[in-house]
Amino acid sequence: MKLLSLALLIAACLLPSAFAAESPVVVELFTSEGCSSCPPADALLIKLSQMQGPNLPQVIVLGEHVDYWDGIGWKDRFSSHEFTERQQDYAQHFRLSSPYTPQMVIDGKHEIVGNDAAGVGHLIDEAAKQEKTVTIGIEQEPLGHFTIGVQAPNVKGKVFLAITEDGLSSEVKGGENGGHTLRHAGVVRELRTLGSLSNGKFNKDLWLRMKPEWNPRNVKAIVFVQENDFGPIIGAAYLSGGR
Repeated sequence: MKLLSLALLIAACLLPSAFAAESPVVVELFTSEGCSSCPPADALLIKLSQMQGPNLPQVIVLGEHVDYWDGIGWKDRFSSHEFTERQQDYAQHFRLSSPYTPQMVIDGKHEIVGNDAAGVGHLIDEAAKQEKTVTIGIEQEPLGHFTIGVQAPNVKGKVFLAITEDGLSSEVKGGENGGHTLRHAGVVRELRTLGSLSNGKFNKDLWLRMKPEWNPRNVKAIVFVQENDFGPIIGAAYLSGGR
């Protein structure tokens, strides 16, 4: 599907609604450069990452490249077994027979085929109407030193930090997408479990070294809180531009 028609389809799916203030929707895409069905889902994730407007929900995207395609003609340079394990845990949670690509998980609550633009749009629209009661503060000063605070009354959950990078691409030279240039948004460069909520609170200071190959202008530091093990994502916030 051409990007222009894809953008129009997304705009049609996400109709103006009474979205909850400060309630971003987290969209996880499990993908691989070795999967021929994945490029349309990657293109959709790019459009979601660029979506802005007063009548549109705020969307935070996480592109998690799995590694189980790596032995079939092309090794995805962004792939990690950590993301394969995360997807396997989601498959158990959603009672799926096995993981698959492309797959999107919306706010930890729903899973859907990642290139189903209409279905993804509907799920994001519905998720954005659900108010999140978790308050997340994230600051960075000086560069690489993060101060994170979470307030989540009467909630049990885990706190995660994801470092993502936009504007990445690969010239694929083998496998099912051989000969094509693939573009990506929100590629997860690092995913950390920071800890668990204690009495509805969480506070942490940490240092994170930005790697030389990361472009600071395209980097986001995303903090999100997820109930139990692979339950609903109940809060999210981010810093962009390496700041």
